[in-house]
Amino acid sequence: MVESVDKIKQNKLRLFLIILAIVIVSINLRPAITSVGPLIGMIRTDLGLEHWSAGLLTSLPLFAFAIMSPIVPQLANRFTNERMMVFGLFVVMLGIGLRSIPYKVLLFGGTILLGIGIAICNVLLPSIVKERFPQKIGLMTGVYSTTMGVFAAIASGLSAPLATKLSLGWQLSLLLWIIPALIGMIVWIFFARNNEQNDKRSLKFIQSFDQQIWKSPLAWQIAFFMGLQSSLFYITVSWLPEILQFIGQDVNTAGWMLSYAQFIGLPIGFLIPVLAGRMKRQFSLVLILGLLAFVGFSGLLFTSSFGLIMLSITFIGITVGGTFPLALTFLALRARTAQQASYLSGMAQSVGYLIAALGPILMGLLFDLTKSWSVPLIVLMIITLLTIIFGLSSSRDQYVLDK
Repeated sequence: MVESVDKIKQNKLRLFLIILAIVIVSINLRPAITSVGPLIGMIRTDLGLEHWSAGLLTSLPLFAFAIMSPIVPQLANRFTNERMMVFGLFVVMLGIGLRSIPYKVLLFGGTILLGIGIAICNVLLPSIVKERFPQKIGLMTGVYSTTMGVFAAIASGLSAPLATKLSLGWQLSLLLWIIPALIGMIVWIFFARNNEQNDKRSLKFIQSFDQQIWKSPLAWQIAFFMGLQSSLFYITVSWLPEILQFIGQDVNTAGWMLSYAQFIGLPIGFLIPVLAGRMKRQFSLVLILGLLAFVGFSGLLFTSSFGLIMLSITFIGITVGGTFPLALTFLALRARTAQQASYLSGMAQSVGYLIAALGPILMGLLFDLTKSWSVPLIVLMIITLLTIIFGLSSSRDQYVLDK
């Protein structure tokens, strides 16, 4: 009886540890990127960057995601998921540190490194959720995607005030995000050791990279949905403050408006995976989210009223807050096993983030060419329509590797 009670306590401890570890790593998956948007103007002025090259500060991590994502499952097979998580968080720390040194080569080099680190964690999380919580995929996806959203929004809101009102400058404002990466690395080291001692099975379930995933039409549709919705998000966090400043807002207000856009999407971001997990088809979720974004970007194009601008930002925030966790949920729902989920996650994030990486650069280039945000906003509306199309095709009740 005593042994049974001890076993229950051990199981509860392991459950607590895996949930804590998932939450801690999710804290680090967006702030290093979303903290840049409100500071792009300062960085561009300080280092003499063009708009298109400043857009690289958001796009370079996404290119790293695209390159690393197919490789991560193979690395996890060789070294275990836990060790790869520790390594990923270490690389994030290294990248943040280098990026905060005001030299172009270190700025861009550090940005690439933190992108590599985040990519490792990005790919592993959906497969870990599928393996550890097969009956709670929607709930756990909601937990970690909401955590990502909370800290992404906090990073956007705090960046400009830290740099200006506290006189930290853009370098120290960005460097502060090394702290949660360090905490995350310590937690995952502890979790890895505890898990290896108490669970010989570990999380090492990825056996080989299955090339069949690249031949699945459904996998490609999910990948395009992942890319297009990610493009909307990263264009928003990169350029929304600049768009708002262009139509009359000051730098701090624009930063907090971006933070508001992310905060307003948090309840939706938690709710969407739970709802999606209970549905066989997610058509209605895709349509509602997509139409809200279309109206939101239209509002920024056609109005200068503060009230209508806030309404537009609200709609945009709901969409970018909801479509990302929906895409993550597709990675688990459209796979029959955790192994398939890892294949799909690697493939979809590789293709998806390659698409997303082009967005901030394209928007910056369009502004450089037109000296206006009208054409970029029209392009955003077109991207939104494409997101709806591929989201609807990803919503079918099918599995990626079924014949």
